[in-house]
Amino acid sequence: MPEELSELQEHAEEGREHPSLAPISVTMAILAVCVAAVSLLGHRAHTEEILFQARASDQWSYYQAKNIRRHNYEMAVDLLSLVEFKAKAQADKVRETYNHEAVRYTKEQAEIEEQAKDLEKESALAQRKANRFDLGEVFLEIGLVIASLALLTRKQAFWFLGMASGLAGLAVAATGFLLH
Repeated sequence: MPEELSELQEHAEEGREHPSLAPISVTMAILAVCVAAVSLLGHRAHTEEILFQARASDQWSYYQAKNIRRHNYEMAVDLLSLVEFKAKAQADKVRETYNHEAVRYTKEQAEIEEQAKDLEKESALAQRKANRFDLGEVFLEIGLVIASLALLTRKQAFWFLGMASGLAGLAVAATGFLLH
């Protein structure tokens, strides 16, 4: 980015010498600011994507922990049915408690699974937004380069192409805000 700024400064100085190039220099400065803003949005969207994915992974780990506990209670119930106890009423009470715990963990797992899937959806949405911002940034950078060709060649066609690419980049980046 520092190289781009020094390049823009050089072009601005050149614009002073050739007033007809001033609109191109201004366009390039605007495109550079847009590149920086859209780049920042892309970075933030990627960070959001990673955070949602990490939270989803945490939820899946929590789900697995509940699953292991549920299996332990189910195994204990199975083992209790294989053994003959002197205090049958007390064994039945323990078996009932273990069955209740296994059912409770099954219900909790369903809730945790739903939360994990919701977080995965949020991560996918953040990824789609980041991809739009990244693509918009590419178009803006292309526009900046093409507009700089107008300074070198003194041909307005490059300026118009640069502006068109920049507008396309802004439009693509704006669609990142529309995704839900």
